[in-house]
Amino acid sequence: MPDFLWRVDESPARRAALAPLALAELAYKAGASLHRWVYDAGLRGRARLDARVVSVGNLAVGGSAKTPVAAFLARELRARGRKVALLSRGVGGRRSREVNVVSDGERLLATPADVGDEPCLLAASAPGVPVLAGVRRVALGLRAIAAFGAELLVLDDGFQHHALARDLDLVCLDARLGLGNGHVLPRGPLREPVRALARADALVWTRASAHDPPPPGRARLPAALPQFRVAIVKRGLRPIAGGERAPLERLRGARVGLLAAIARPDRLALDLGELGAEISARRVFADHHRYARADLAGLDPALLWVTTAKDAIKIPPSWVSPAELVVLDEDVEREASLPLVEFVSARLR
Repeated sequence: MPDFLWRVDESPARRAALAPLALAELAYKAGASLHRWVYDAGLRGRARLDARVVSVGNLAVGGSAKTPVAAFLARELRARGRKVALLSRGVGGRRSREVNVVSDGERLLATPADVGDEPCLLAASAPGVPVLAGVRRVALGLRAIAAFGAELLVLDDGFQHHALARDLDLVCLDARLGLGNGHVLPRGPLREPVRALARADALVWTRASAHDPPPPGRARLPAALPQFRVAIVKRGLRPIAGGERAPLERLRGARVGLLAAIARPDRLALDLGELGAEISARRVFADHHRYARADLAGLDPALLWVTTAKDAIKIPPSWVSPAELVVLDEDVEREASLPLVEFVSARLR
């Protein structure tokens, strides 16, 4: 996603340059509205399962941290005695049309090549919680209920998925980026117009700090929409081959290479810069890219290469040698994010 689509203030020249995208934006809006209307009008039915359903979705494309938030909620709700399962569409997997049990809560039963990277990341981030993946979320829910006795289904990336009825819709937005320029694809970064948030039960500002300025576009949000802040904290540098996690101080003054196949690699670059690293090389691929050995060939061994957990699950350590590759581990900051958990628990009661 081009960075300029996130800029709040557009010059007249920039607006004129982007004007040709306005017609495509209208078509995208119409398609999204029609898709939703088909279900709202009852022309297609919404399945209601014998379990509570909480959707964690987003309004803008890429990088909203919805997957870490979904994993965090699943862990916390399980700790409160709920029988939870995580459902993910998965992107890029060769078995995406099937009902895949990615994890039974104890063992990983599928690979990123099978189901995509995000379901495997969910499985690693939510131990004890079964994870299922595939495009047919209703079928996933039925399997989770039958196989694991799930009483609560946490749906990752479900705000634009209308076939499965849910009890709670949470929408994540990056607190640094907000609504961007406020336009819908391809003129802007939004999947739907801002008015779609009228369907949401709460908005979750991710990567948020108490000292941040108001997120861009906040004034356009529904006034009564409950809002929560969720901080994503860096935990350290984990060797991709395994071993003890190194402190973040190792990045200060270090010459690093950036390796990523995520929606917003510039966010990783910003994080590394804030931690004091000097980015000397970048090897960037499209979001959900399926790595091959050739993609890792020729990594400069003089640099410390840094990637994300989402990337690391797709990279065998043997492909990296002789270079050193570490994972910038991050997770939801629990204490600051508990108000969101309490809100969800109260609404489910």
